[in-house]
Amino acid sequence: MSTAPNSDRADDQLVTHLSHWLTRQIGNDELLRKVQEIGTDELAPGCRDAVGELVAELKVAAPGERAQLEVAVRETVETLVYGD
Repeated sequence: MSTAPNSDRADDQLVTHLSHWLTRQIGNDELLRKVQEIGTDELAPGCRDAVGELVAELKVAAPGERAQLEVAVRETVETLVYGD
């Protein structure tokens, strides 16, 4: 994964937005929107699956819900950073 601050790589962008969610800079709806905008086409299969699972959880999450999502977000970050 690149360490460039303004990387165009999908995995870098996703990790940035997931990190912002973890630090409460963005909410569930904004995270879902950003993840969907970036998409998963450029990701490896395991990363694509992890992001897909997270999107599914974000779609059914209640507004402001974080406890259940935090595990999924952290696991997705780990998958994106270390691969599948």
